[in-house]
Amino acid sequence: EMCIRDSLHAIEAELEGRAPPPGEVETVDALLDALMLAKRSLEETGQGVVAQGRLLDLIRRVHCFGLHMVRLDIRQESDRHTEALDAITRHLGLGSYAEWPEAKRAEFLVAELSSNRPLIPRDLPASEDVREVLDTFAMLATLPADSLGAYVISMAHDASDVLAVELLQKEAGVPEPLRVVPLFETISDLQACQDIMASLLGLPWYRRRIDGRLEVMIGYSDSSKDGGRLAAAWELYQAQERLVALCKAEGVHLTLFHGRGGSIGRGGGPTHIAISAQPAGSIDGNLRVTEQGEMIQWKFGTPDIAVRSLEIYSTATLAATLTPPAAPSEAFRARMDALAARSMAAYREVVRAERFVDYFRSTTPELELGSLQIGSRPARRKAGNGLSSLRAIPWIFAWTQTRLHLPAWLGIEAALCDAIDEGHLDELRAMVTEWPFFQSTVSLLELALAKADGQIAAHYDALLTPPELADIGADLRARLAQVERCLLQVLDQQALLEHSPNLARSLELRSAYLDPINLVQAELLRRQRLADDDQLQDALLATVNGVAAGIKNTG
Repeated sequence: EMCIRDSLHAIEAELEGRAPPPGEVETVDALLDALMLAKRSLEETGQGVVAQGRLLDLIRRVHCFGLHMVRLDIRQESDRHTEALDAITRHLGLGSYAEWPEAKRAEFLVAELSSNRPLIPRDLPASEDVREVLDTFAMLATLPADSLGAYVISMAHDASDVLAVELLQKEAGVPEPLRVVPLFETISDLQACQDIMASLLGLPWYRRRIDGRLEVMIGYSDSSKDGGRLAAAWELYQAQERLVALCKAEGVHLTLFHGRGGSIGRGGGPTHIAISAQPAGSIDGNLRVTEQGEMIQWKFGTPDIAVRSLEIYSTATLAATLTPPAAPSEAFRARMDALAARSMAAYREVVRAERFVDYFRSTTPELELGSLQIGSRPARRKAGNGLSSLRAIPWIFAWTQTRLHLPAWLGIEAALCDAIDEGHLDELRAMVTEWPFFQSTVSLLELALAKADGQIAAHYDALLTPPELADIGADLRARLAQVERCLLQVLDQQALLEHSPNLARSLELRSAYLDPINLVQAELLRRQRLADDDQLQDALLATVNGVAAGIKNTG
């Protein structure tokens, strides 16, 4: 009893930011030891009923949540680590780390990781950005290990990006270094991820570090923004296949961390469908996945719904592990290669056109979203006016608000219609029937199109788009009609959601409330751009929340 009480006092002190009294336990293991001692004592003295009650519930909660409720992941972009190391090597007279080729970077990092001498001088002159990175690592060294999860590297491009974080952890004196998880999120990085991880696994230092367990994160958001949703989905599928094959050959257990968003354009959609569509072997008894803010509320907002959501995750993960889907035929792969290539070409032809960004900013509330303070991160990764500097969340959120849902379908219209015109309709229908991945892709496309409304998007154009850009909007709405027409042929249906009448009815009912909100929002945007006003901004925020709630998607 005294031991348990001391443990709880230590927890209370830590939560209040005070140092625990000497001798009191500070770790999960110590608390569990005390609780298990109490449980055994009760059982051995004939009080098993008491031991199986609230005490057992507490033990289970400690196992699940530790002392800190949830573990915190740390996330930073690879360029920021490169900038910090560049400042260090320049100050030490070693040259510019940022300008070194990949082989030299990796050689330098492995040598420093194997060295006992410190690398970072105390008097290092550093910019604000570099100091922030170094201070983050210094903070990690002061936090309890069981409060931290993974260190995720956004926009990972090379093996050195992983080694850089390992070195910065070492230099900061992190007592139990966080596992370092590279995030591959552009089309080119997804294509190169197998080679990157193979080069890391070829390093004896790295093999000792991971101790037979590897975690890799794959990004659905930026890959879709980079090459369109269909091409991104196919590259993600193939990247998983390659990583699974690599880890199997190397005898390493792989955990894939899926960086899914809530909206379809960011990899969202029904959980069971998404999991069942993954390639064989990619879910080997475990799954790690992100849940976005709005999805957390809808999936875990009440106990009953939370239990149901966890049941879906557990069931789908078990099914994917025990009965993995068959690999697609070579014919299906070849067709998917062609569809992805055509889709990406059409997507990039539109979004990389000279006037497209101007159109995007005029017809959507993208600029206003950045000032509404409703996102978890800045709207832009860095200064710039192009789409490459824009984060995927506002990119998708802006199109969701205007009901065009462009990122969920752009480019697919060209891929499907060209394939149909070339006489491949029967093959496409067979892919829907026989291949879970393609069936999932098509089902999510159908749902996205059911949520889209070209007439509402045209109203935004009429109020907000300069006349010289109006042709872009007309072209996009024509493409929307085209992708719906071709999808219905592939599905052999007369209307969208023909086999999901309840969902179709739900969307129809919501439209009665959504449409007026969209009309009001478009007018508020017009007025706000003529004269900035706090009341207009508050009203605009209300419409943004209203549309997001009605569509059940933000970014």
